[in-house]
Amino acid sequence: MHDQVAEWRWVHRYAEQFRACNLQPGEVTVLLSEASSKKEIVETARMALEMSGAAVVDVRMPTPANPGPVPIRSTGASQALAGHRSAIAACAAADFVVDCTVEGLLHAVEREAILADGARVLMISAEHPENCERWPHDPALKDRVDRGEAMLRAAKTMTITSAAGTDLRIDLEGSIRAGSYGWCTEPGSIAHWPGGLVLAFPAAKTVNGTVVLAPGDINLTFKEYIREPITLTLVDDYVIEIAGDGHDAELMRSYLASFEESDAYAISHIGWGMNTGARWDALAMWDKSQHNGTELRAFAGNVVFSTGANEHAGRFCRGHFDLPMRNCTVALDGEIVVDAGALRSDLA
Repeated sequence: MHDQVAEWRWVHRYAEQFRACNLQPGEVTVLLSEASSKKEIVETARMALEMSGAAVVDVRMPTPANPGPVPIRSTGASQALAGHRSAIAACAAADFVVDCTVEGLLHAVEREAILADGARVLMISAEHPENCERWPHDPALKDRVDRGEAMLRAAKTMTITSAAGTDLRIDLEGSIRAGSYGWCTEPGSIAHWPGGLVLAFPAAKTVNGTVVLAPGDINLTFKEYIREPITLTLVDDYVIEIAGDGHDAELMRSYLASFEESDAYAISHIGWGMNTGARWDALAMWDKSQHNGTELRAFAGNVVFSTGANEHAGRFCRGHFDLPMRNCTVALDGEIVVDAGALRSDLA
């Protein structure tokens, strides 16, 4: 079932997403990949681009060796370009870049150089292409994400609470606020597919409180659902304690400690999902190698709490956790936008 390189139903779905990015016949398009990119994603993207009439050029990079000591997963910060000036220049000179690298360019250090001259970048998450059959293009998602992003931009504080014990406060002054709906049309913009979430990248020393990961929440670095509660205590952005007696807490402590990077313990970004077509339970249906979990970052009403790189606070590191949480309440200046895991009606 999963041995084929490409299926026409995937090609047509990819082409639909490229059209949403305003891809025009003849536009110069870089298909960016690396040695470890999923062949079925790269080939599906190539066929969809050629079917769309794009002028396609391949930029394929070696996958750099992992210096260890642990595997790196789901960072959104590809190491594949490795500062290579010719590869960066090729991407920057394009009208459109389809990013099929394993981790993606979202937090990569080369991102700004690629976007500076107006390239549009669509990062295709390293999901098996069969998943895209369940993500039909939804033009209304943009309107809802834009509405949520406007609310976030207007707010001074965001609070996250839950019956499990989460009680977190984020001072939004100086933060970068953004929304992603899964396609990009403006020069110099980047999006990841699937999309459908609103995020803040907080400024330094603006996040304090407690995060409690409850059973059924997700650790996307490990591609696993949380089984036993974990309590994270944050002071001025940094997790100073990971409390919990179970297997999950011990794995988290061990993984973060292995990097010997203090910034791996700091907050990267935080926000909420708005994609009503995304599924919380999708992770259970796939082997870990076939799923990158981007869908689970976007499912409606989740809170995605992330640690690690935050370029807007001057923090770059390899250690990273994306931790979508269910059943949380999000308030902006006291106004509830997510109520115990349910989006308010004008966002849903």
